[in-house]
Amino acid sequence: MMNSKLPLSYYLNQDVLFLAKDLLGKVLFTEINGDITAGIIVETEAYFGVVDKASHAYGGRRTERTETLYSQGGVSYVYLCYGIHHLFNVVTSVDGEPHAVLVRAVEPLVGQEIMELRRNMPAEKAAISSGPGSAAKALGIDRSFNKKDLTENEIWVEDHGIRYTSEDIIEGPRIGVAYAQEDALLPWRFYVKGNKYVSKPRS
Repeated sequence: MMNSKLPLSYYLNQDVLFLAKDLLGKVLFTEINGDITAGIIVETEAYFGVVDKASHAYGGRRTERTETLYSQGGVSYVYLCYGIHHLFNVVTSVDGEPHAVLVRAVEPLVGQEIMELRRNMPAEKAAISSGPGSAAKALGIDRSFNKKDLTENEIWVEDHGIRYTSEDIIEGPRIGVAYAQEDALLPWRFYVKGNKYVSKPRS
């Protein structure tokens, strides 16, 4: 099967939970100054727009930062967390519906040496791209990647035919969203069972 870049239509799906699961096994690429790096997505979280207390767009909140979420699906939403980590999200669904999928972990696939330099550790170490801040840093993603078109050639996602069955995918509550009250308990985090690059906790 040919490795193919996901088309715009893929991201317009209004079922963000489906996409958060379906993105597992897809390959996230960046090209920066001619350096290509990529990782297999092995952990995601879904954020369900205006009704989700964990979402930046909860209650229809619109700020300069969150405006990207309201774009038509197929762009990146990158924000700074705790002033140190950049977090990469795939904006999904249609214009004005601020759904997004946070990429929490990738398994290094292409350009491992470059990732090792960016993270100052060997690619065999799970910590190189485990957790959303580490995954973004390994792929060289920073604020400059906010609102990039995912069908272009700076940052994109490919289908390499990697598929996981429902037995391979663990669903659980999202991490670090205690402020979302009852929505913090929703099982909207998805990860590949047994993959060492998945962030903790894995239970």
